[in-house]
Amino acid sequence: MDLDRLTALADRVLGDATIPGLPNHYRGKVRDNYDLADGSRVIIASDRISAFDRILAAIPFKGEVLTQTARYWFEQTADICPNHVIAYPDPNVVVGKRLDILPVEIVVRDYLAGTTGTSVLTLYKKGQRQMYGVTLPDGLRDNQRLPHPIITPTSKAFDGGHDEPLSPEQILEQKLVTPEQWKVLSDYAFALFARGQELAAKQGLILVDTKYEFGTDRDGTIILADEIHTPDSSRYWRADTYPSRFAAGEKPDSFDKDFVRNWVVARCDPYKDAIPEIPRDVIVATAAVYIEAYETITGRPFVLRDEGATVIERIRRNLLPYIAASR
Repeated sequence: MDLDRLTALADRVLGDATIPGLPNHYRGKVRDNYDLADGSRVIIASDRISAFDRILAAIPFKGEVLTQTARYWFEQTADICPNHVIAYPDPNVVVGKRLDILPVEIVVRDYLAGTTGTSVLTLYKKGQRQMYGVTLPDGLRDNQRLPHPIITPTSKAFDGGHDEPLSPEQILEQKLVTPEQWKVLSDYAFALFARGQELAAKQGLILVDTKYEFGTDRDGTIILADEIHTPDSSRYWRADTYPSRFAAGEKPDSFDKDFVRNWVVARCDPYKDAIPEIPRDVIVATAAVYIEAYETITGRPFVLRDEGATVIERIRRNLLPYIAASR
């Protein structure tokens, strides 16, 4: 990666992906979505980075990294389960099937790790041993490998609420999915995770945990949606340093994308205060970590594109056929 060139291109960010002419715009924290009349959805990954329930900054090339990393994994797992991908008209854009997203988020974990309130490490340190319908043994240490991979499902909060831990029994009792759907979801999730760990290991990485979102199409077929095995949806550790760091009780070596988050927390209460302007060097350092993650995960070089006056103009040009079809 050419750090000087990345620094020179640091102003080429996609903060807003509004495309006049595309219908049914929905703006998420990171992605802008457009539902087309033919049943497809245009999904544009912006460079926005969010934390603390707000947008902190725009990180150059972040949206492209997420889109292209997911593209790599969708292609590597297409034989395991169907996914929503129809086309990639632009490096930041995927056109996919519009799905009815199932109200259960599937998280697969192979290590006692995590920082959120629903992570197995957080719950374990509170003294819980039974969680998500599984029982963990006593005596596990932070970041230790579990006896086997487990699924830790949570409710999918569509209304801005918080995801809640669920057991398979609760999922079926609440009729969030049918028993047949749960069997398919579980089988897909474990198979996808196993493929992810296999290919990550070849790149010197440990795929620690990841989340999957699934939806159903008009025929009721379960289809993998959103993203897969990206730096935002997954935790990766470097395999060569994991044993020594674990033995020493140290945090595993990972793609630490928390430069922006840590910088903000050190200077204000991000839930109450205005966010200070984030320095250019912090923005560039975060972009470099995302690009390094792409190159390490996929084994492919990342091209620092600068075609077109701006990123949004390039995207608009590449989406002209979809705009024309919507008129």
